Amino acid sequence: MEVYKDLNNSANKEFEKLLNSQHSKLKNISEGKIVEGKITKITDKFVFLFIEGLKSEPIIDVNEINSLGLKDKIKEGGKISVYLERIEDKNGDVLVSASKAQKIKGWDILVKAYENNESINGKITSKCKGGVIVEHVETGSLMFCPGSQISDKPIKDITHLVNQEQKFAIIKLDKLRGNACVSRRQIISSSKKIDKAKIIEKYKVNQIIKSAVCKGYSNFGAFFDVNNGELDVLVHLQEISYSRVNHPEEIFNIGDKHDLKVISVDKEKLQVGCSIKQLSPDPFEHISNYEFNKVYKVKVHKIMEFGAFCELEPGLTTLLHSSELSWTKKNISAKKMFKIGDEIDCVITEIDKEKRRVSISHRLALPNPYEELESKYPVGSEITGVINNINEYAIYLTLENFNIDGFLHCNDLSYTKNSEEELKNYKKGDKLKVKILEIKKDQQKIRVGLKQLEKDPFDWFKNKKINDAITVNVISSDNKGLLVKPEGSELTFPIKKSQIAINSADARPSRFVGGERIDVAIAELDMEKRKVNLSIKLLEELTNREAVTKFSSPLSGKNLPFSSLSDKLKKKKEK
Repeated sequence: MEVYKDLNNSANKEFEKLLNSQHSKLKNISEGKIVEGKITKITDKFVFLFIEGLKSEPIIDVNEINSLGLKDKIKEGGKISVYLERIEDKNGDVLVSASKAQKIKGWDILVKAYENNESINGKITSKCKGGVIVEHVETGSLMFCPGSQISDKPIKDITHLVNQEQKFAIIKLDKLRGNACVSRRQIISSSKKIDKAKIIEKYKVNQIIKSAVCKGYSNFGAFFDVNNGELDVLVHLQEISYSRVNHPEEIFNIGDKHDLKVISVDKEKLQVGCSIKQLSPDPFEHISNYEFNKVYKVKVHKIMEFGAFCELEPGLTTLLHSSELSWTKKNISAKKMFKIGDEIDCVITEIDKEKRRVSISHRLALPNPYEELESKYPVGSEITGVINNINEYAIYLTLENFNIDGFLHCNDLSYTKNSEEELKNYKKGDKLKVKILEIKKDQQKIRVGLKQLEKDPFDWFKNKKINDAITVNVISSDNKGLLVKPEGSELTFPIKKSQIAINSADARPSRFVGGERIDVAIAELDMEKRKVNLSIKLLEELTNREAVTKFSSPLSGKNLPFSSLSDKLKKKKEK
């Protein structure tokens, strides 16, 4: 107890001062922090450090220093930042890491650049799956750049970019995983945007751009290259021509040169709008000078699958549809009739000022072959034609000297034969004489008939009427009835079993044999519908009715006793 008697002496005070000093130094040192270490010694394998406050000297492997690229930067007496992992391990040594310190410092720099939207300097070191590895020049931190972010245009070979210092934009940071994603493309686009803004300043509304090159088109317009890549501009579909344009490809070919007029400049969107049609006067201002049904010379401008675009005058383009090419040729291609530059006769059929549309026809400028045919061969005339097509129900013939198709239905082949079977007897190339039955000039249709050249066997019934009795020959019989042929006629008609006799017991088709002559009555007759029904039963009914009428007296039925008595009683009541 005597030892602690005098605590205020000078030796004790000096010890207390030293102890407090050491304690304050240890306060600033803790695991998980970056501290500065003084290099005291460098050997072939290790670098020895002194960190104030620690009881032992930490060491760093030389290989770690080399991997960080710091070999030539360190020297005895210099300083280096290290990450303090352990103040004292189980062996009593201090564990530090220069690479972790550098990574943490590098991450802080990346975070700051990301938050301030600043670019960083980096080098592409190698390829990897989906992109490339980029090394941060300042800290050596490794980052990932996706393949789509290397450039604003697809690049197959990146050899020229490897190990070249260039700027990158940080687009994503993952603090938990310590990953950074960067983009070179964003820097390029941003730079181009700045350059484009300077270029846009050069263009003013109403300015004329000379010899812009068509580089592509879409459904809404055409794209032009101005001044050899200086600027790309869009000419909207509505600004291509005063006439109707369905698609730019109707007017332009890739590589074509055109002058453009600037109609808008958008400095925010960095876009310049241009027009071609506004370089010329509006032709619709004097469209009223053109007349309907008058023949005009037009120039074939462009040929399409569905027709041809023609110019009434420069800037006034109209469509000549394939349906208006010819009177006689169906589904004909304009390519087979015309070539670009041809001047052809056309008639204006429609002018729509609101829709700015003009319709023309080439066939209307030519003689109408249907009118010529009707003039030379009116309905009822005979004409020769050659079969050019046959389908399941009709024949089509090319009528002589007119190149017009005549329509021959199978029902007009024969009066007596089966129409579908008769159709099989004809083939392409056969020459037929037919009668013109109908001419529809507006619809461009001609109907012809073959059977009409012969006498109609149905005319046999012209002088007949319903209930008339006729004599027929029995052709055949079956369970359903009879098949008979009127004497003097070429036609045959069926008689149903129910029409054979009044008495159902006598209505037996077997009573009759082929070749037998019998009398029948006409039960139905329609000349327009060419319909006839014959009946034996009706003839019997008519015969019985005639007999009753012939042999009955006016007093029949009144001479019976009860009739006379009835009359007497009636007279008595009246009295």
